[in-house]
Amino acid sequence: KKVLPSRGRMHPDGEAPDAAGTGPGSSILPFRKFIGTGIWWLLAGLAASIIIWLEGWEAELYILSVGSAVFGGLLMLVGIMTGKSGRSNGLVVVINDLLKMPKTMAQLAVVQFFSWFALFAMWIYTTQAVTSHVFGTNDATSVRYNEGANWVGVMFAVYNGFAALVAFLLPVIARLTNRRITHMVSLVAGGIGLLSIFFIHNKYLLILSMLGVGIAWAGILSMPYAILTGSLPANKMGTYMGIFNFFIVIPQIMAASLLGFFYRSLFGGEAVYTLMLGGGSMLVAAIMVLFVHDVDEHRTGAPAAVSASDQT
Repeated sequence: KKVLPSRGRMHPDGEAPDAAGTGPGSSILPFRKFIGTGIWWLLAGLAASIIIWLEGWEAELYILSVGSAVFGGLLMLVGIMTGKSGRSNGLVVVINDLLKMPKTMAQLAVVQFFSWFALFAMWIYTTQAVTSHVFGTNDATSVRYNEGANWVGVMFAVYNGFAALVAFLLPVIARLTNRRITHMVSLVAGGIGLLSIFFIHNKYLLILSMLGVGIAWAGILSMPYAILTGSLPANKMGTYMGIFNFFIVIPQIMAASLLGFFYRSLFGGEAVYTLMLGGGSMLVAAIMVLFVHDVDEHRTGAPAAVSASDQT
């Protein structure tokens, strides 16, 4: 294991600190790293844009392709700004820390992506799914449609209220098991809740589906951050917490770009399949959380790190 030369402390993720002893993310990557990575993102975005244009796909897909190209251009700009001397400013530091995020944070970013993608699928398409699949109408001017839309409001109130109650239970479960297992269970409950809507045709049974979503909602708002804080260097806590929120915004952009394409082109206008996609996405997140390295969990009961002076 790598240790601090002066005091023998190891970073929670097992990474050696830089020369200043401030942990990962402090030193600036070589400018060639920014340029090379930026070129790949730029080319991928341009290629995707060409494919979308040639295939005549939905215009919202350009959000992803153009966004990829813009991100590539931003990386190249950061590389130019750093130059060979390694100069830095606020933008350089944020992009640098994004590329050098700790292992635990990178693993949680994947979990967050699939979790929030599922949530955005639910928030966007639940009304269409419930009104058509349970209330039997797509006519937004009909009384039946409005009854279904109103019932969706009740469903959302139920999962939010239930999440507030479950929030008191999650720490108990975490003490009995661990935070990864607790978060996995909550995500599985949410995934099953969303998938179950396909099999339900009684509006009152939809409340049971929302109880599962409420469990997931409580976990998503707490467990990832509880796991994350133990893995971050103290002097980068604010920066990395801000970067971590990128992985809420990114799935929102993905959902806005892809779900409409899936809904119209793959699901034949059946919104309930979009909810099932969200349920599957949440189950993927549940699987991925098992691979997260919870630093606090592994630190408990572990022997103290050996300092360089003790080794000599």
